[in-house]
Amino acid sequence: MSNSSSITQFLLLAFADTRELQLLHFWLFLAIYLAALLGNGLIITAIACDHHLHTPMYFFLLNLSLLDLGTISTTVPKAMANSLWDTRAISYAGCAAQVFLFVFLMSAEYFLLTVMAYDRYVAICKPLHYGTVLGSRACVHMAAAALGTVFLYAVLHTANTFSVPLCRGNAVDQFFCEIPQILKLTCSDAYLREAGVLVFAVCLAVGCFVFIVLSYGQIFRAVLRIPSEQGRHKAFSTSVPHLVVVSLFVSTATFAYLKPPSISSPSLDLLVAVLYSVVPPALNPLIYGMRNHEIKDALRKLITGYC
Repeated sequence: MSNSSSITQFLLLAFADTRELQLLHFWLFLAIYLAALLGNGLIITAIACDHHLHTPMYFFLLNLSLLDLGTISTTVPKAMANSLWDTRAISYAGCAAQVFLFVFLMSAEYFLLTVMAYDRYVAICKPLHYGTVLGSRACVHMAAAALGTVFLYAVLHTANTFSVPLCRGNAVDQFFCEIPQILKLTCSDAYLREAGVLVFAVCLAVGCFVFIVLSYGQIFRAVLRIPSEQGRHKAFSTSVPHLVVVSLFVSTATFAYLKPPSISSPSLDLLVAVLYSVVPPALNPLIYGMRNHEIKDALRKLITGYC
């Protein structure tokens, strides 16, 4: 029987038993990671270089790309290193840091997606008030408030998770330090305090999701009244992908944190974790940036030397 005070490291989930499959997972994660770095890096550079994109919408998009880079860099490089060097170990401090950074970055991204839904609502439904409601100062204040809130939230989660005694070994059934998998190692009912925080967090996430859905309900009603087919297409092209990304994120993350133990399995847990932690940072640049004509124009100027 292990004790949390005696644990100096955790053992993460091994992707495969054979060396060949481990290397295959390494190259697959490397390709996804490089794609995320390239896509988000291009968006950040394009927005930073083109002063025409210094608007609230692109301010939020730039911050989303920064958070995506942080999120995928928190989990994937360590999983790649473990596959490459045929090890499963992560230090106790490294696991705690991974939990804190992952919760902080993912929560900040979700709040940012909620703010982006409000941004689209004001831009499409109340365009005359857009400059007043979402001025540069308001954007900075919203971003700062979100970051401050999720910082405290991440500290609370991390402290709660690692303050409970662990007595069921140190093997985490996930490729990164995920809170539900760490709670499986706790003694008896000692995890209930953190479980209560998780339930509250999921309720808050569902509340934000309802706000996002209602915002897009108003957006779609306004879009259908636009006489120009081109205008309707532009509004839908910026709104529908956003709603799809948020729906994927909320559904998979909620399932990962609240699923019954009876339907839990290593392969299912791994699939769900990849869907909410790895796929969004890699796909967001394609959904939000590369389909955007203004981003494409900014990248074209950047490549041709007009930055």
